Amino acid sequence: MDSEQTVRTFLDFFRDRGHHVLPGASLVRPPGDPVLFTTSGMHPLTPYLTGRPHPAGVRLADVQRCLRTTDLDEVGDATHLTAFQMLGSWSLGDYDSARSIAWAHELLVDGYGIPPARLHATVFGGDTGHPGDGFGPDTGAERAWGELGVPVERLGPDNWWTNGPTGPCGPDSEIFVWTGDGEPAGTPGTDPRWVEVWNHVSMRWQRQGDGTLCPLPRGSVDTGMGLERLVTILQGKPSVYDSDVFDAWREVLPGLWAGDLATHRIVADHLRSAAVLVADGVRPAATGHGYVLRRLVRRVLTLLWRDDPDRTLGDLPPEPVEVALRHFGLRPQGTRQSPQHRPGVREVLLGEERRFASQLERGRRVLSQRRFAGPLGEDDYAYLHDTHGLPRDLVTALRAEPGR
Repeated sequence: MDSEQTVRTFLDFFRDRGHHVLPGASLVRPPGDPVLFTTSGMHPLTPYLTGRPHPAGVRLADVQRCLRTTDLDEVGDATHLTAFQMLGSWSLGDYDSARSIAWAHELLVDGYGIPPARLHATVFGGDTGHPGDGFGPDTGAERAWGELGVPVERLGPDNWWTNGPTGPCGPDSEIFVWTGDGEPAGTPGTDPRWVEVWNHVSMRWQRQGDGTLCPLPRGSVDTGMGLERLVTILQGKPSVYDSDVFDAWREVLPGLWAGDLATHRIVADHLRSAAVLVADGVRPAATGHGYVLRRLVRRVLTLLWRDDPDRTLGDLPPEPVEVALRHFGLRPQGTRQSPQHRPGVREVLLGEERRFASQLERGRRVLSQRRFAGPLGEDDYAYLHDTHGLPRDLVTALRAEPGR
C-alpha cells in the first residue's frame, strides 16, 4: 500500500463512521500562539478540545502537515523527520476512548492488513510525573484492549499526554507494531522492535498555571498517527527514507551529489521541509519562522560544499520538490503552479544560496584578520555577530575549514 492509498484508507474509514474530514491547516501558527509551527495534528484543534463547539460537528478527521525542530540532530537515522504528515481523528464530547480503540484495531487489522499478533498497546499506569495528581491506572483503556485480545503494558509519565506546562491533558494509550523478525517478543517498554504508530488520548483535564488540574467541560478523544512511519511499516522498509515517500529523492540524489547515506537522508529531509515551508509562505530571515528555513537550507549547503564548493541547488531537478508539495497537500495533482501564486520554491532556495555564499566569503575575509587568529572569546563572537552579521555557528564552521 503506497502513501496515497494509506491516506485514502484512513479518511474513508472515518468518513464512513460519521467524521467530517477537515482540510489541513498551515504550518505557520497565527500570532499569539506560543510556538512557531504546527507540531501535531491536534494543534489547530486545541480550542475545540477545551470546549468550544466546532462548526463541522463532534466527529472530525484530517491529514495535517507538521514540522518539528527539536530532533534536527537525529535526522538521518531510521525514523526522524523534520516535516511530516499526521493522520488524526477526534471525538469532541461524542464517543469514548473504548470505541476509538476498537475502531483503531479494526482499521489496522482489516484496513491495513496488520496481523493482530503484531500489535501491542500501552496504557497510562498511574504516574503523571506531576506530584500530587494522584491518578490511578487507565483501567478503561486497558479493558478495551483486553476485550480485543491485544496485550497491554502499563507505563507511567510517558502515557500521560500533555500539550505543555499548561493546557489540555489526559491518559494516553499508544499502539505499537512488531517490526522484528520472527515471533513478537518482550513489550514496547523492553524491546525497541516494537514501534509506536498511533496515540489515543482521552482528553479530560486542563492543567492550570499553578499546576492544578481542572476537569474539562466535556471529555474528548484525540488520536494521531504519523503517516510516514505507518507507510514504512506497511511497506516493510527499514527506514522512512526507504518508503515510497522518498522515492523521488532516492532516484535523484546519489547520481547528483556524491555522499554517504546519512548525508543524502539529511539533504532530502531538509530540502523537502524547506520546500513545504516556502510553499506555506515562509521566507528566509534572521529570526522566527524564517530562521528555521534559513537553518535548514544552510545546513544542506554546508554538507554539499564540504565536498565540492561548486555544487548548487540549481542542479536539483523539479520532480522531488513537486512530489513533496503534493504529498503535503500544497500543490494539486498534475500541476506545478503554486496555489498561492508566490515565488517558486526554486527561486527562494537559490536566493538563499547566493546570500549564504556571499556571507561565507565575507566571513572568510573578516576571520583572516590577525586579531582572530587565536581562540575567540565571547566579546569576539559578539563583535562578529553585531558588526559583520556572522552568527557563532557560522564562525565556528569557517574556522574549522581546511587550511585555517
